[in-house]
Amino acid sequence: MREERGQVQGNVIVDELYTLWGSIAGNVHVMEGGKLYLRGSVYGDVVVEWGGRVHIYGNVQGNLTVNRGAKVIHSGVIGGDVTNNGGRIFIERVSKIAGKTTTKKGDTMVEPPPRSVKELEG
Repeated sequence: MREERGQVQGNVIVDELYTLWGSIAGNVHVMEGGKLYLRGSVYGDVVVEWGGRVHIYGNVQGNLTVNRGAKVIHSGVIGGDVTNNGGRIFIERVSKIAGKTTTKKGDTMVEPPPRSVKELEG
C-alpha cells in the first residue's frame, strides 16, 4: 500500500493500492491490480486500464478515460471529459463534470438527482 500526502511532479503509474491526499502535476495511469483512491488533485488526465480500479473523491483537472475491464466510481470533480471505452463507471449525484460524458462501450450509470418535495407529494 502506498499513500501520498505531498506533491508529485510528473506522470504516475499505479499498479498497487495507492491513496492520494496531495497532488500530482502530471497524468495518472492505473494498471491491472492498481487501486487509486483520489482524495487530492491530479493536474492532468487519468487513464484506467484493464483490471484497474479508481474512486475519485477529489479533483481531476484533465480528462478521465476508462478502458475495457476497468471500474470507476466518481464522487468528485472532473474538469475535462469522461470517456468510457468498455469499462464500468458510476457517477454519483454529488459529482461534477465540466466536459462531456461519452460511452463508446461499457456501462455508465449516472445516479439521478434528488427529487423535489413537490414530486414526492404528487
